[in-house]
Amino acid sequence: MTTGIAGQRAAALSAVVMLAAGASGAAPCGNTAQGFETWKAAFSEEAAAAGVGARGLAALGTADYSHSTISADRNQKSFRYSLEKFMQVRGASTIVAQGRKRRTRDAAFYDALERRYGVPAGVLIAIHGMETGFGGFMGDTPVVSAIVTLTYDCRRSDFFRPHAIGALKLVDRGTITAQTRGARHGELGHTQFLPGNALAYGVDANGDGRVDFYNLADAMASTANYLRQKGWQPGLGYQEGEPNFAVIQKWNAAGVYQKAIALMAAQIDRR
Repeated sequence: MTTGIAGQRAAALSAVVMLAAGASGAAPCGNTAQGFETWKAAFSEEAAAAGVGARGLAALGTADYSHSTISADRNQKSFRYSLEKFMQVRGASTIVAQGRKRRTRDAAFYDALERRYGVPAGVLIAIHGMETGFGGFMGDTPVVSAIVTLTYDCRRSDFFRPHAIGALKLVDRGTITAQTRGARHGELGHTQFLPGNALAYGVDANGDGRVDFYNLADAMASTANYLRQKGWQPGLGYQEGEPNFAVIQKWNAAGVYQKAIALMAAQIDRR
């Protein structure tokens, strides 16, 4: 038992910390797998309070600490490249060549999207090519485990928390399951939506009664809807310094990525 003035001060400090933790309503983060299960138990209360239902909470309960996600998050290198190097590494010339063929082949589809959302085909196709190689690889990591791990990790807990809640609500809706696989940062589908954005901007474009980000029509319409809702102005430019470039910046925070998308899109759109 602690006694004396020092003990009183320690007890007072402990009480302040506990009150602060309670006031924030957030489960404490961690930087290793140790403590993850305890954190999940606390986060489940937070998720339930945010409206997550039984299926979502069950998915949270079975989520694993994703070591591959943490390794990927700690070792991101490509965004430190120059624009020229980044485009070379990401295969920009191939994306443009294949993108132009897709633009021609599926002109009616992309024209319909542009009429509805105002976003040119080149932008959507460039994002699709950059994110998953036109659906060639949409990820191998369980989405729920990845996004929950990033929420637990102390580096960017606040950023990923709404996406973790979003992922669990997507499970509730039947949009994804606890086993659905995506990118190592929890992005899903053809254009790699973060779960919170998938929840907010998803579109059922093929009319089958559900939003499926692994269905091309749904994914591309959802991407166009996201950009439009984020401020895309139909008919205006999207290169750096033009009005719609600011919207591309909302899709991905990396400057080289933003510039690459704009440059590739212009080449794909060129008639």
